[in-house]
Amino acid sequence: LGPGIAAAQTDPLDSPRWGDMKKEFLPPAARVVFDERVRVIAPLTAENALNVPVSVDASELSDVREVVVFADFNPIVRVLRFFPQEAPAQLGFRVKLQQSTPVRAAARTADGRWHVGGTWVNTVGGGCTAPSAAAASTEWQRRLNEVSGRQWTEGPNAGRLRLRIVHPMDTGLVAGTPAFHLEEINFTDAAGKRLMRVETFEPVSENPVFTLQRGVQAGPVDARGRDNNGNAFTARIAP
Repeated sequence: LGPGIAAAQTDPLDSPRWGDMKKEFLPPAARVVFDERVRVIAPLTAENALNVPVSVDASELSDVREVVVFADFNPIVRVLRFFPQEAPAQLGFRVKLQQSTPVRAAARTADGRWHVGGTWVNTVGGGCTAPSAAAASTEWQRRLNEVSGRQWTEGPNAGRLRLRIVHPMDTGLVAGTPAFHLEEINFTDAAGKRLMRVETFEPVSENPVFTLQRGVQAGPVDARGRDNNGNAFTARIAP
């Protein structure tokens, strides 16, 4: 299978839930390999279970069509899914974790093979069942889906794009608070070419921040999205 690639029978993270994760997220007849080229970067120990930074990088693979991210021991295991097009298969974000868990990314390439990488994150937990800060404030209703962003055009971060969206991202696991979260974000360049589409789910952290590489070409990027209640937003991030 090549260096850094192993058949998917033995989980390198030794999680008893790997079999369940494979059945839930990957097709029954899928060709699945554990692949070190799918890098999931997160702190070994997360001090804040409500806001755990995670970065997924599958850009060393050729022709990645989609990447799904999940956490084995979360009560809601599906975190997000992204579809890189003009942008590389890289995405940074923040996630809520209920307890210590593997956080994994599975990348599907054009040949139909799924390449799986991941890392353990240790945490005191409680991230998914804690109320959002917005629950104690009325300001979020006025600022819902407010977007701020930045592009870097020079230096070591050249080509990087970062977006922050004001949203409570409620999981629905807090009594009396229904699930309320962003569902989709589309990133396009000024010519209308799609850089990436991102599907987001309840475990993504409140006021989510997304970081991606837009490539070598400079120019404005448009972000359009909506949440599960139909609230939409549109923003342009200039260089």
